[in-house]
Amino acid sequence: MKRALVTGGSGAIGSAICRALGADGHHVLVHANTRREEAQKVVDDVAARGGTAQVLVFDVTDADAVADALKPLAEDEPIQILVNNAGIHDDAVFPGMQTEQWTRVIDVSLNGFYHVTQALMMPMIRSRWGRIINMSSIAALTGNRGQVNYAAAKGALNAATKSLALEIASRGITVNAVAPGIIASEMSAGVFDQAAIERLVPAKRAGQPEEVADLVRFLASPQAAYITGQIISINGGLI
Repeated sequence: MKRALVTGGSGAIGSAICRALGADGHHVLVHANTRREEAQKVVDDVAARGGTAQVLVFDVTDADAVADALKPLAEDEPIQILVNNAGIHDDAVFPGMQTEQWTRVIDVSLNGFYHVTQALMMPMIRSRWGRIINMSSIAALTGNRGQVNYAAAKGALNAATKSLALEIASRGITVNAVAPGIIASEMSAGVFDQAAIERLVPAKRAGQPEEVADLVRFLASPQAAYITGQIISINGGLI
């Protein structure tokens, strides 16, 4: 049984990933920052399906808090599957974007990736097996009005994915990014109605969180050992 950490594990996509990895027999560490109760519901759901899981609470933007939470766990037994899913939106057109909006979005998606991955890196390298999957966005590939901060964060994450993959491929560790398009969730429901989805997406529907989770679970599997350094979009033909 491998241990898998999913940051931002209580949201629509994060919880679907946790359930999928739990169904594959991994012990799932469901991360939350402020949503502890929602994360516990995910843990209970994984357990009800026959898997094992636990909640971890820390702020991915706080390097000391991340190290305190993860390094003792990883030194005891390496966490070999990492899904960097934590991220936030704080949208505004660029001329009106406040410094806090820029900084916070970058901090969670990009600095959060650094803090969490860095804390787990050496034990994973010593085990000579690992899967790192970074959750990106179609916004990083196409851009999106009102999301200069979010697109910048995810675009930088894509570049980091490719560079880190080169560094650790010889250690049996793959690093990939998944870039979802429009995925059914409370967040997307407030932005895209069905008419907009049918106009934008050739598949004429939003994707389901479980479809994203199925891609992640494959990238986390032994069968994906020769896939690394890739940015894989799941978007119904949107691009």
